Amino acid sequence: MDQDEDHGGRNCCSCCFSFIFTAGLTSLFLWLSLRPDKPKCSIEYFYLPALNKSLDSHSRPNTTLNFMVRLTNPNKDQGIYYDDVHLSFSTNSSSLVNYTVPRFYQGHKKKAKKWGQTPPLNNQTVLRAVLPNGSAVFRMDLKTQVRFKIIFWKTKRYGVEVGADVEVNGDGGKANKKGIKMKKSDSSARLSSCFPICVLMNLLVFFLIR
Repeated sequence: MDQDEDHGGRNCCSCCFSFIFTAGLTSLFLWLSLRPDKPKCSIEYFYLPALNKSLDSHSRPNTTLNFMVRLTNPNKDQGIYYDDVHLSFSTNSSSLVNYTVPRFYQGHKKKAKKWGQTPPLNNQTVLRAVLPNGSAVFRMDLKTQVRFKIIFWKTKRYGVEVGADVEVNGDGGKANKKGIKMKKSDSSARLSSCFPICVLMNLLVFFLIR
């Protein structure tokens, strides 16, 4: 009688742990298939009329900065909800101006082009950025938080902080005609999940009771 009860208890425990193991393995597969990637950001257009040497003296004092940044959702199954996108522009010695792109939603595998024009910059600060060879280097940083839409629910917010240097030539436009990829900073939060750890623990328990 006691042996039957002991055998039944073992079967029950084995079934419970098998269920936990199966659930963990299923969670792992779901995590791998639905794990989202952060958006890709690039600077496609960057123009300062004040640095365009081909303009006459009456036009060149225009110190507005015109730009276009492209945000790409690389996920084939997840949409992205952006909070306000904060852009900051600077030189190697001073800050220039900030600009905010209002929050928006982006569907899966979609690209968003965000054009903008800043208020007039300090002319002397802009001119101090010009190097002896006539070019200038500016810094553009992007900071926002995103949530991913996975099927019918939204994830928590993840931080996105990227930036890039932009070399401007004598025409006032960026020297690199191709898009400039904005790279993440060390402080940008990474996507993480506890699923793999849970599954490994389930595997360990499963093999211990066998």
